[in-house]
Amino acid sequence: MKEQQFKFSPGVIAYPVFFVLSIWIVFWLQVRFLPGIKKWGIYPETLVGLRGVIFSPFLHSDIEHIYHNSIPLLVLSMSLFLFYRKISWKVLGYGILLSGLITWFIGRPANHIGASGLIYVLVSFIFFKGIFAKHYRLVALSLMMVFLYGSMIWYVFPIKEGMSWEGHLAGLITGFVFAIIFRKEVAKPEKYVWEKPEYNEDDDPFLKHFDADGNFIETIEQEEEPQEEIQEESKSTKYVYVYKASADE
Repeated sequence: MKEQQFKFSPGVIAYPVFFVLSIWIVFWLQVRFLPGIKKWGIYPETLVGLRGVIFSPFLHSDIEHIYHNSIPLLVLSMSLFLFYRKISWKVLGYGILLSGLITWFIGRPANHIGASGLIYVLVSFIFFKGIFAKHYRLVALSLMMVFLYGSMIWYVFPIKEGMSWEGHLAGLITGFVFAIIFRKEVAKPEKYVWEKPEYNEDDDPFLKHFDADGNFIETIEQEEEPQEEIQEESKSTKYVYVYKASADE
């Protein structure tokens, strides 16, 4: 089983921000200069419609459409890069391709655009992955997905006109499949030294300060400094007697 660690890095924020920003840049280009690219979505069962498998997540119908997709996409992709860093790019890249292809097969004859299919990929993957991993942090993350985006399950059914429920359903299926494929890629928290199997408490320098009863042993180590031998020079004292004759002599 491959281990990953819950470790924060600059990429946890930078990559999702860059991805969402690229979607907004494409939308700006679409509105200002290239309105025709909005037709480059997934058009099911046509060869020209296959180009939408790649381009559709970057295309949106209006400002409201891209706004409602940006916030969940940013939050979900950050969660993906934080908890599943090693497979995050695989989930994003293959998720776009597989969900797009499924939409191309099952979709109605219409132009399917938007990043909502990828959002369903991330919600489905993070939810099922946490359940399969059975790790308390990942299960908590799965429950958070239910709390935040549980109502999205209704939109995999044709309950709203003009909405690509096929893209949502394709994303849900893709996320579930990825959770099974990457089942062994279980993230685990970083272990402390004493939690590792090769740990030996007899070699722990900290525990050496305690006796068998757990009492702290106060040890004072003094460094022996080389004592300089001070050689005193033998000094001989000389006494000089001066004899003075008295005046009577």
